[in-house]
Amino acid sequence: MPLHRIFHHPSAFTQAEKQSLTERITEIYTGGAGLPPFYVVVLFISVNTEDFFVGGKTTDKFVRIVVQHLARQIPNKEGKKAFSDKYEAAIAPFIKDKGFDWEVATEEVPPDMWRENGLTPPAPNTPAEKEWFRLNRPAPYEGKSFLDL
Repeated sequence: MPLHRIFHHPSAFTQAEKQSLTERITEIYTGGAGLPPFYVVVLFISVNTEDFFVGGKTTDKFVRIVVQHLARQIPNKEGKKAFSDKYEAAIAPFIKDKGFDWEVATEEVPPDMWRENGLTPPAPNTPAEKEWFRLNRPAPYEGKSFLDL
């Protein structure tokens, strides 16, 4: 389950921009990686200027994004670069193109430290996982692997 925490100034995004950005982030996982949409969680965390410091000075022109990958790990350098490139392209219109400085950090949590509704999800890319998706939320399963970025 990818979790995206986007720390930003209150004026950084309109509600429509938040919706569009969330759709672009979700598409990275559903279109390219075959995960069901319910796995993708995006949190916009508004931080007032007086509480947002970069280099010891307050700012309203910086966006910090922390991504946690729980359901899948990206096993090699090439896959990690491909993911980062797709992610940067997805967020660019909402951050880079609006003149914000930004930082994206992606963490990979071991899958055995993750549960969904109190249950340990099945191993990736198995028939059991396909059935898990079908039973837990109505979402199409593309049969693609997260590793096939």
